[in-house]
Amino acid sequence: MTRTGDNRARLIALYTTMCRIRAFEETALAAHKAGEIPGPLHVSIGQEAVAAGICLNLRRDDRITSNHRGHGHALAKGAGVSGMMEELFGRAGGHCRGKGGSMHIADFSVGMLGANGVVAGGIPIAVGAAQGLKMMGSDAIVACFFGDGAINRGPFLEGLNWAALYRLPVLFVCEDNGVAAFTATASVTAGPGVAARAESLGVPCLSVDGNNAAAVDAAASRLVAEIRGGGGPQLLHATTYRITGHTSSDPAAWRDPTDVEAARAAEPIGRLRARLAEEGVSLAELDALLGDAQAEMSAARAAALTAPWPDPAVAWEDVQDSGAVQGAA
Repeated sequence: MTRTGDNRARLIALYTTMCRIRAFEETALAAHKAGEIPGPLHVSIGQEAVAAGICLNLRRDDRITSNHRGHGHALAKGAGVSGMMEELFGRAGGHCRGKGGSMHIADFSVGMLGANGVVAGGIPIAVGAAQGLKMMGSDAIVACFFGDGAINRGPFLEGLNWAALYRLPVLFVCEDNGVAAFTATASVTAGPGVAARAESLGVPCLSVDGNNAAAVDAAASRLVAEIRGGGGPQLLHATTYRITGHTSSDPAAWRDPTDVEAARAAEPIGRLRARLAEEGVSLAELDALLGDAQAEMSAARAAALTAPWPDPAVAWEDVQDSGAVQGAA
């Protein structure tokens, strides 16, 4: 295959992954609205390029940690769709047996160490995993996804400090969408921001347009190679925009409509679609890829809706010591 052909295939792979993420989350939102999914969802519509661009550069034995908005990270890393959908529905076949829900999906079989409902909670997990990989002599790495709100939490400082001190194989990925829940991050963040904080600890930072999938892919390719080669931790600062509200129950009326309109015009799937069309990929082929993703997620929703519920008897397995003592009366 020519270099041009290689590049086109890579762009199509990015587009396919982003379509699958978007289709999964739109399907999940529809299921939540229909009352099929208990509890709210935190979706990442508009941020798909970051997950796709990073994970395209990871091996199966590389690890990732995520945050409360982790559907895209899990899918991009290879987590099974049926297990993810059933987890949202609280069914027994979910990746966490229906116990974790949207904010706590994990699939260790593909190195997805878990989403996390605690802001910045995935950072120390990623650093610990990276320390373990280094002790074992593995060249696998850990990609740690978190939002801009996490940089104001203690685990950010502690995690980057430890990773820099021991030159651990971690790619820290800040998905900067400019808002922490409902609050503009700039209004609660002192100083010049994430890059300066990382570099003050000796962690190099590279900034990238997080809505440009090809740019994220290129940046991740470079940083992953450096980390895998023993170069120590790196931070990728990806600026993006979450089009939807904070949760599936939030209509996002607090957002400036002008900002949302501009974000929709610059969202990553449409941008990559336009680029692929310029490179000669037919719109029919691109439509087919999106249609396949939507059909896949619709089938997963239908299957999850009829999947068995967990047996109440296993409620305490995996999650907590029941306190029973061997031989107690």
